[in-house]
Amino acid sequence: MRRPSPLPPTPGSSPGASQDAEKVTTARSSRVVQGEVLPLPFPADPGEAPSDAADLGLRDVWRASRARRRALRAEVRRFTVRQRRRRRIWIGVGIAFVVMVLGTAGAAYSPLFAVERVDVVGTSQLDAGAVADALSGQVGTPLAMVDESAVKAALVRFPLVESYTLEARPPHDLIVRVVERTPVGVVQTPAGFTLVDAAGVVLSTTPTAPGGQPVIEVSGGTNGEPFHAVGRVIRALPDGIRSQVTGVTATTPDDVTLTLGATETKVVWGSDDRSAEKARVLDLLMQKSPPDRTREYDVTSPEAGVLR
Repeated sequence: MRRPSPLPPTPGSSPGASQDAEKVTTARSSRVVQGEVLPLPFPADPGEAPSDAADLGLRDVWRASRARRRALRAEVRRFTVRQRRRRRIWIGVGIAFVVMVLGTAGAAYSPLFAVERVDVVGTSQLDAGAVADALSGQVGTPLAMVDESAVKAALVRFPLVESYTLEARPPHDLIVRVVERTPVGVVQTPAGFTLVDAAGVVLSTTPTAPGGQPVIEVSGGTNGEPFHAVGRVIRALPDGIRSQVTGVTATTPDDVTLTLGATETKVVWGSDDRSAEKARVLDLLMQKSPPDRTREYDVTSPEAGVLR
């Protein structure tokens, strides 16, 4: 089989020109073939990232996040420094207060503040030493633990004690302030003359009438209304008049009558209403006309005192 004959050269071309063109083409081909092939920076799969680049990105993100948190904490500390200082101060004050309270309570209930002496004040008729001896059971007890019920049980044995208060005086003194009952007179009984107060409480009993106390004669005894009216009248009298009263009588709450001194001058008092006003009127009448020149004072109506 015969090869086809080469194409005839193009018009105007020479054999040398075609040879030069073939040499240029051959040179270009050789440069393409012999050139260096550089690897791509990323794999052919677009969804797959290189491992070194991924590790580098995570470390940077973590460092940036940690730095941001550190900076945020620093800003928070800077803006809350006063608040934290105040909180520390209040916490310190609270701790100091708790320690002080616990220390005080511990000391108060310890033998360091135990009772060593009982002082009784406010007595005039009572024997203060006898009252103190009755309360000797509290000696050695911490002041904060004094048994008030035991104190009350000890003082009940003294009829003259109307009321009392306890005062702890650290480190070792217990003060008992006593208010004594005020006697209003004596009531004659089969046992003798009984000294009573305005409530009818028996204070003492003697065979003879004690000096300085009026003898009370009332209907219904010490539990009746006449006696209670007499008690209120006597307590309303000034000391100067009270010391001159030797006897009081009443059959009802509205007919109280007083007897003054050796002259046996009568004072018609009536009821115990407005007793303070009646006492002032009686004082003025007695200054105007003493009992040794007067048979009777009538202060039933304070607006118009009467001399007889």
